[in-house]
Amino acid sequence: MEAKMKEAVFGKKEEGKKYQARYGAYIVIHRNEKQEVILVQAPNGAFFLPGGEIEKGETHAQTIAREMLEEVGFKVKIGTYLGEAKEYFYSSHRDTYFAHPGYFYLADQWEKVAEPTEKNNQLHWVTPDDAMLLLKRGSHRWALQKWMKNNY
Repeated sequence: MEAKMKEAVFGKKEEGKKYQARYGAYIVIHRNEKQEVILVQAPNGAFFLPGGEIEKGETHAQTIAREMLEEVGFKVKIGTYLGEAKEYFYSSHRDTYFAHPGYFYLADQWEKVAEPTEKNNQLHWVTPDDAMLLLKRGSHRWALQKWMKNNY
């Protein structure tokens, strides 16, 4: 029997390049009756969903909890699992090719508990439609689109 879900893959894996695995956990956080979502803008201008690299020994929930304090200063209650999407990309900043499986969740609740510990990012509340245009990674757009399809 064939699997019903096809793996979501973004980017193009280039022949002859060595890819480093980089696993990440990310979350969709919304407010104003789902009319806005928060995005993190990195110093290079790229927009991402909040979250980041899973460190050795961390669960997805632990990664999200740590990243939320670092990036947005929020404590979140993790809700629905939106799914996994893999992205192939080259980081000019790190001069590395990455194979990046991302695990995406929805926040059921969130609360601002502190200022972000990372001071080099900008935070933006935007409409989901604007977020679809701003997000750099196809995997992040895919996760947001999955949420929008079920909640809009």
